[in-house]
Amino acid sequence: MLNWTNPMQKFQDWFTQQWVILWGRKIEPDEYSWLIAPFGSPNGIGEVFIYQLAEKEGLSISRNVKSHGLIESINVLELHETEFSRLSHKVIDFYENTSDYTLDLSVKWNPFFKFFGLLVSKLFSRRIMQLNLPEEDNTLLKSEIITLSDRNSGEVKYTIWFRTSIPENQVLYSGIYGTCRLPSGKKCIKAVFPLPQGNATVIMTPSVGKNGELILDSSGKRIGDAGFYFLLNDSKGYFWTQFIASFRDKLIVKEEEGNVYAVQVLTLWRLQVLKMTYVIKGKEEGWL
Repeated sequence: MLNWTNPMQKFQDWFTQQWVILWGRKIEPDEYSWLIAPFGSPNGIGEVFIYQLAEKEGLSISRNVKSHGLIESINVLELHETEFSRLSHKVIDFYENTSDYTLDLSVKWNPFFKFFGLLVSKLFSRRIMQLNLPEEDNTLLKSEIITLSDRNSGEVKYTIWFRTSIPENQVLYSGIYGTCRLPSGKKCIKAVFPLPQGNATVIMTPSVGKNGELILDSSGKRIGDAGFYFLLNDSKGYFWTQFIASFRDKLIVKEEEGNVYAVQVLTLWRLQVLKMTYVIKGKEEGWL
């Protein structure tokens, strides 16, 4: 019997969700707890999603949180002792205190893929305020850490990295960041980008390069590996996932001459789609 997603939404959203059902796998949330994460509503992505999620789960919101990182401690990545010993201290500080930094982004598109990137942006990203890949060569980003916490204990349940362009104030990314443990036992960084009726989730395996750089790689081969996943909740409440093995994301965060840089390369079918280079500076250095 064919399953359907909610038809009462934009056609392009319905079509892509139906694609996940037709080519993906039906899953039981309890068996895929490492993958399950909050979903967006048809009309609640970007900043709206944050308030909807807080209301739904009875959480308190803290914005512009100071000295808060994408992860609580670099130790949660369970790096090998020899890797940890050579990891750059400035890279560690960026991940543990991300809110104290701001980013300047430059992008380089593969001309072959840029048209498709612009089409996706027009049909989806700008409207839903999510995964909005920059078109311009240089973009200054406003980087904000938002936490959603239990109202009684104060324990942080979700850490959201909310990034907008300056001066347009256009939402580029609104992602929930944390870690997960894959079925193999490997601890990974997990970034969840809510979408209508679902989300896009990127799971990245951490390692440390010979020069102390942190390498995050999503190059998995199958469900259960690091990689790029679409998740969906259909009209009957069933959960679906589609693993996109052909799409890969590799991020290298490094220190050079006392400064922190990050280089992120997105590939499709092993062809480079987009290269993003970030200059990362502390806000106390005269940035925002």
